[in-house]
Amino acid sequence: MTGRRPRVLLATRIFVPEAAAATFRLRALVRSLAQRADVAVVTAAAPPALRETAMPPLSPGPGRVCVSRWPVLRDATGYVRGYLPYLSFDLPLAVRLLSAVRPDVVVVEPPPTTGAVARVALAVRGLLSRRPVPYVYYAADVWSDATASTGAPAPVVTVMRWVERFALRGARDVLAVSEGVAERVRALAGAAAPVTVVPNGVDTDVFTPGGQRHPDAPDTPYLVYAGTASEWQGAEVFAEAMREVVREEPGARLVFLGQGSSWPALARVRDELPEGAVELRPLAPAEQAAAWQRGAAAALVSVKPGVGYDFAYPTKVLAALACGTPVVFAGPGPAALDVAEHDLGEAVGYDVTPVARAMVAALRRAGEQTPQQRAERARHLAGWVHEHRSLAATGRDAAQVVLPADAALP
Repeated sequence: MTGRRPRVLLATRIFVPEAAAATFRLRALVRSLAQRADVAVVTAAAPPALRETAMPPLSPGPGRVCVSRWPVLRDATGYVRGYLPYLSFDLPLAVRLLSAVRPDVVVVEPPPTTGAVARVALAVRGLLSRRPVPYVYYAADVWSDATASTGAPAPVVTVMRWVERFALRGARDVLAVSEGVAERVRALAGAAAPVTVVPNGVDTDVFTPGGQRHPDAPDTPYLVYAGTASEWQGAEVFAEAMREVVREEPGARLVFLGQGSSWPALARVRDELPEGAVELRPLAPAEQAAAWQRGAAAALVSVKPGVGYDFAYPTKVLAALACGTPVVFAGPGPAALDVAEHDLGEAVGYDVTPVARAMVAALRRAGEQTPQQRAERARHLAGWVHEHRSLAATGRDAAQVVLPADAALP
């Protein structure tokens, strides 16, 4: 055992200041690891719109945190998504892993191509130095299942499944964000795969009921969708529902805050509705997203059924609740059960008409509540998150898997 601090390297295409579920849990992981380790984050250059955003504090402990960024290709919405963008991160990553100061353990964030590149690069490094470097794979979802559900050609699905299995089987440990993901990981990597479930959480220091509303927010009750809008979320259902909502509530407003492959479809619906009914705004830092959610009548979250993500638990739910904002949830999954069972908003099927009814009800309820009623409701919602899904606890539990307290340094 040496007297030095352990060294952990995190390889991820997405990191602060981008506002996404991966960002929140990885920031919490880094902060927990920094209590007893030095952490190097190897990531992508931030999107142009966020490059002037100040970095939040990452090291509350004695450990140092160093963030290294590399230019990458992004899609039209500013997201690192698609085969070429992934390669633009993964190929340089191999060189960065080979040349970095030797870590004691590496944490790898999806996609599986990143995991596969990490496995190969770390194996080469281990052969050259005769000192293997283990890695932990953070399974936020199962990418090969999602690829199959989108109707990708069979050879593409086969290759993706092989790559994902290769990445999972090489990992010393796998972190899964839900029991559903853990079950699929074991199906791919083998029943004996070392999988630990650490549910997603939310930063309750950033997402709080107290604080200012966003200065651009409407003065009247409005709805907000904050975060990525891609195939498996199916956020289009909310835009389509606005056709019915504005007939009931002509002054209704819906703000989409984020990015994703659904953006062009959302823009088409926006252009067909009365001016201002739907607003599309770019990705924003977590603090700004919290300001939007804090002032909303309800936050909208969806999981499109039957596309391989029925077990997903979108962090959007937790971020909204931590701001004291109820959720209108459309679709299946464990988040829908929590919303319904714990009085956290309204959970409905993934269908335009029930979604529209829930949106209208949320707008009217917000307009009828007294300030005292709103404050009591916000305390209930935020209190549930503090008790069940604090990001501090999530980061601590994940850090214990990455770097067990009794781990010896080579």
